Amino acid sequence: MSDDDKHRARIFLHRGDLVQARAAWEAAVADDRDAANRQALSASLGNLGNTCALMNDFLHAEACYREVLDIQRTECDLTAVAHTLVNLGNLHIASDHPEKARPYYLEAMDLLRQLQDNRGLGILYNNLALQEARDGHWDQAVASFKQALDHHRTVGNEEGLAVTYSQLGKCYLDQGDLIRAERCLNNASEHYIKLGNEPAEAAVLRLLTKVYETRQDSTSALRCLDRVVALDQRYALPELQADSDHLLNLKSSG
Repeated sequence: MSDDDKHRARIFLHRGDLVQARAAWEAAVADDRDAANRQALSASLGNLGNTCALMNDFLHAEACYREVLDIQRTECDLTAVAHTLVNLGNLHIASDHPEKARPYYLEAMDLLRQLQDNRGLGILYNNLALQEARDGHWDQAVASFKQALDHHRTVGNEEGLAVTYSQLGKCYLDQGDLIRAERCLNNASEHYIKLGNEPAEAAVLRLLTKVYETRQDSTSALRCLDRVVALDQRYALPELQADSDHLLNLKSSG
């Protein structure tokens, strides 16, 4: 029955029906406990935890991840332990307890370094940087973003490079460092173009528009915002009305 429950859970997740997906994962967890299959139980609990997290049921998600962690430590699966520690850190960020996230991230970092998991380290440094930026620790955030970029480059993670350049650019923008912000955001835009991810490119161009408006470079701001509105229309993005109004205001003031 466990495999049937897991199959149903994945279908419900694909449909966005989190309530039914959770019920199916709970059934799979019960079946795996009865079968005393610890490896399968770990996977089912992890998926149940992910589903609970999506439902903002952070207490149940944490309980699942902690049980998963106990199993993984017993099995000495260091890669799995590291990724579960990252999940726990992310969970505390999502539940507005960022101060509890850092110890999980740092333990995960030690393991990922030991494993030479550059992909995992890139994602983890990016998470740390976001936390540091939220806390206003700008220098630490910039250093962590740069570490993330180094690891993304090592494994050729284009998506990671695009996301991190975008977030580093916003970090510089929030500090008023327009030159570095422009450079990072242009890099992010180029990576998203390479990936063919035009909605993400639009999000970066909105930030670039702000850079150019702050610099009072209306020509560059209009060029970016024209492209944003075109992408809004192509993909029916929810920002279309706000971006269109912004574009009209920019044109009328110019």
